[in-house]
Amino acid sequence: MLRSQEIRSVAPEMDPLKLGMGWSVDDLGKPQIMLESTYGDSHPGSAHLNELVALCEEAIKAGGGKAAKYYATDICDGQSQGHDGINFSLVSREVIASLIEIHAMATPFDAGVFFASCDKGMPASLEGLARVNAPAIVVPGGVMNAGSNLLTLEQIGMYNAMYKRGEITLEEFTRYKRNACPSCGACSFMGTASTMQVMAEALGMAMPGSSLLPATSGELRDFARKAGEQSLVLAKKNIRPSEIMTKEAFHNAIVVHAAIAGSSNSLLHIPAIAHELGIELDAGEFDRIHRNSPYLLNIRPSGKWPAEFYFYAGGTPAIMEEVKSLLNLDALTISGKTLGENLEDIKKSGFYERCNEHLKTHGLSKEDVIRPFSNPICAAGSLAVLKGNLAPEGAVVKHSALPREIRKAKLRARPFDSEEEAIDATLTGKILPGDAVIIRYEGPKGSGMPEMFYTTEAIASDATLASSVALITDGRFSGATRGPAIGHVSPEAADGGPIALVREGDVIELDIDLRRLNVVGADGKDMSPEEMEKTLSQRKKEWRPKPAKYSKGILRVYAKNAVSPMKGGYLE
Repeated sequence: MLRSQEIRSVAPEMDPLKLGMGWSVDDLGKPQIMLESTYGDSHPGSAHLNELVALCEEAIKAGGGKAAKYYATDICDGQSQGHDGINFSLVSREVIASLIEIHAMATPFDAGVFFASCDKGMPASLEGLARVNAPAIVVPGGVMNAGSNLLTLEQIGMYNAMYKRGEITLEEFTRYKRNACPSCGACSFMGTASTMQVMAEALGMAMPGSSLLPATSGELRDFARKAGEQSLVLAKKNIRPSEIMTKEAFHNAIVVHAAIAGSSNSLLHIPAIAHELGIELDAGEFDRIHRNSPYLLNIRPSGKWPAEFYFYAGGTPAIMEEVKSLLNLDALTISGKTLGENLEDIKKSGFYERCNEHLKTHGLSKEDVIRPFSNPICAAGSLAVLKGNLAPEGAVVKHSALPREIRKAKLRARPFDSEEEAIDATLTGKILPGDAVIIRYEGPKGSGMPEMFYTTEAIASDATLASSVALITDGRFSGATRGPAIGHVSPEAADGGPIALVREGDVIELDIDLRRLNVVGADGKDMSPEEMEKTLSQRKKEWRPKPAKYSKGILRVYAKNAVSPMKGGYLE
């Protein structure tokens, strides 16, 4: 018996209450599907989702089911930048996941379809549906078109820094701002939003070929209908997320993540999703898989082209074809077929030919966007996990975006207890070549783990600093981040981690190839490991916690209960 029908037998109020919403008596006995979206007038990635929900609802009705719409509107990291709003970004993932849990458990349905596009809405949907573990399918909301001259939003941070330094005029800066977001959808680069759409498909939770489609395309609308049809199949067969998102599926997703040079924020989101299923993914697993998986995708911010070109080159199926030898092809997906079967079906369907027609209009070939396995952009993925006495639990860096000069270096520590102090020092010329800009007390317990986007852009847009300065933080970075940015340092400063003990003039050793991040000296002078350990131990005795930044509300709850960045920053 379907779950919805079991509940009717024990909750006599269920029928009259649904009839009061306009359901018919016949509707009460149909398979019942929850449609949960992050729709709202919050940002371009969610403003269009109700159209997709409506198409899915029509398909469910035509297939003999009854849909019910629920909403958990997400926020926009872009609109939250530059003020304390960004502190609420990561915790919003936990709130949305919990709201999904509440919706699904308070009124059980037979299956769910989840619509989201962006940074927290997409991982929150995966986290929430994993927690509920009822039949579910994800519809990624697609990506916006690029603006004129292929302008994309991640370039605005660079232009902002250039304007503040007097390198471009207000008129030029205004023109960039007014043309960077010409349509709905996720921002058109391989940031966190785009990455997590791809991860949904790579985990087997979205229809094959459905991730990161142009939000204005007819193909995306077709997939919304197909998701409605497939939700009825999943309900009937009772195929649950725990059968799909297995350890093998997470392995596949991390291989794909390496191939696309995905956002470093995925090291927060993927472990948090896995945790809901009782699967613990440590940072070492990311590093190991990335070391043995190629980076292939020539999409911004690490590459050349806007993210809409991803679909034109064949999308996630085309990436998977290139890294096929590294994937577990027997992994089950929401299509009811294995990953290997899906890839064979895609090849026979004419999908790649339809995609590549779009590339031809730009005079490009597939290889201009997705490099072949035999000729990667980088043979060893895109992310590295660093460890050492500065980050005993680890830190993450997108090494594919690092200048060669900074991959192995000794740097002078310039610690700041907030991003505001650090960006002011950067923009006013107080940061010099050879500095390690350390921003601390910005982890989950410190301030909610905001992004350090403007500071990274200020460094990356200055040619001298970009090749000689590293930014090291217990906070995180935007998926648009370029350049020498090392984040998620764990334990964080608010927990008394070693990053809290760093002082002006300490010597920081960075070695990407050896995956090392250490404090190796003080007052500009190197020390032996024993001397350094003794120095840090003495500083720890003198260290005192800072007063909590938030004394009430959700961030107070988050600060008290969040796990470390390298574990996923979820609420424990």
